[in-house]
Amino acid sequence: MKRDTVETHVMIQSVRQAAAVPVRDGLVCLVTSRNGRRWVFPKGGIELGQTAAEAALVESWEEAGLVGTLGDGPVGSYHYKKNGFNYHVTVFVMRVSAEKAEWPERATRKREWVTVEEAISRIDEPDLRDLLRGVSQSSSEVVGRI
Repeated sequence: MKRDTVETHVMIQSVRQAAAVPVRDGLVCLVTSRNGRRWVFPKGGIELGQTAAEAALVESWEEAGLVGTLGDGPVGSYHYKKNGFNYHVTVFVMRVSAEKAEWPERATRKREWVTVEEAISRIDEPDLRDLLRGVSQSSSEVVGRI
């Protein structure tokens, strides 16, 4: 007896996000994740009608209280998986022009200025660490990219 088989095709789409690597005085700014256990760069979803660059600037303000300008374009991207979803993150370097004492997520996040090398040692995502290594071997080179 032949059984009918049903093929199921699951389309796996990536959730699009944007991140900023905030740069000032040869250092980069990390923020804690929402639960405070990891160090990350400001990052979040790209809203409908929003560009990746716009999202990176919004996330820098909301998560770190930073204002600035982005370089000419993204410096790269990376992927990660979380809770069964695939995420594709477009990364920009942001020259910081202002650091505010009050910002939307201040109660749940800390920020810290560190060297690129220190940031690489604190970041969990291997693809993001590789991207940072590719962008720069020293924090002065990161500044030079924008």
